[in-house]
Amino acid sequence: MDVLMKGFSMAKEGVVAAAEKTKAGVEEAALKTKEGVMYVVTNRTTEQANIVSDAAVSSANDLGQKTVEGVENVAASTGLANPADFSHGGTEGGDSGQLKQYTYK
Repeated sequence: MDVLMKGFSMAKEGVVAAAEKTKAGVEEAALKTKEGVMYVVTNRTTEQANIVSDAAVSSANDLGQKTVEGVENVAASTGLANPADFSHGGTEGGDSGQLKQYTYK
């Protein structure tokens, strides 16, 4: 009977050891899965943020350009500035997109 009890005890210890190793393996796998998911989510979030920021910058540039064009149109139509003084988009005139100094009459 002692031999049988000793055999069961050893079997129990083996099962406990296997369960502990399995638990450790599952915990490690879960940790690696979590790290992998977090890596993917972080990279996707960064990519999406870059896309959104690029679109925002592009929209802001377009808005700024349209605003300048609108102000130039108003200035030209009211006689405050000469359209030849505007220096963008292939029009004749100054440099670096700035208005030339204009003397009011």
